[in-house]
Amino acid sequence: MKSFENKVAVITGGASGLGLAMAKRFGTEGMKIVLADIEEEPLQIATSELEKMGIDALGIPCDVSKGEDVERVAQKTIEHYKSIHIVCNNAGVAPSGIIWEHSTKDWEWAMGPNVWGVIHGIRVFTPILLSQKEEGHIINTASVAGLMSFNGMGLYCTTKHSVVTMTECLHHDLTSVCDNVRCSVLCPAYVPTGIADSERNRPQDLKDERIKSEDEIKLEDNLKKAVESGKISAEDVANRVLEAIQKEEFYILTHPKIKPAIETRFQDILTERLPVDTSKR
Repeated sequence: MKSFENKVAVITGGASGLGLAMAKRFGTEGMKIVLADIEEEPLQIATSELEKMGIDALGIPCDVSKGEDVERVAQKTIEHYKSIHIVCNNAGVAPSGIIWEHSTKDWEWAMGPNVWGVIHGIRVFTPILLSQKEEGHIINTASVAGLMSFNGMGLYCTTKHSVVTMTECLHHDLTSVCDNVRCSVLCPAYVPTGIADSERNRPQDLKDERIKSEDEIKLEDNLKKAVESGKISAEDVANRVLEAIQKEEFYILTHPKIKPAIETRFQDILTERLPVDTSKR
């Protein structure tokens, strides 16, 4: 996709972080923006911010773990803008902890936005993009945690590995049926956003009342510090996403310095050796 003027982008998790940065970047290219987010007040603030920038924007409350919510976003977007060209399945949460200490509620909570949110995004929006006979692009936000495996991040890595393989399969399916709709998987490392504070959006029925271990609390603190220390900004990532769409790139790796660690993981597989803990390197 080379031209973005008057095209329409739908971005889940769009009220903050990477989602809002992508919305602003796309908007400066002349795109109309639909923000979908579970947090209604930040969603209103973000939509107003875009409008003050001169960007045509629409905010729609949405819990991406619920298929009917995603379907409603698609319906309202078509009603308002008549078409959709870019879809960013970006909403997600980042739990940390020892993998066997996670409760069933932990797993259900994380799988909701991280996996089912992408499933619903693919299921709902892909047929729309295909039916329009125009250029279209789907961006699924994964993480380097979808290409590697870390101590204390088993639940998160599980969900993000799922996003990577879903998007790879989506690519193969799309290229077998059309030449105008493509997809990419976004795999950033640490970016200073609010994702380390994901608990703020945890549904009440999935709250876990158990007392967390000292190890879990330490892992959560370490994750927050790591995210806050990220040297690449959300705006940098948004620029990279736009470039990837223009160049029709599939893997969007925003942190080149982590590539040797990714290579180590794949060498573990190919040489059938024990997994190397690259976090200690």
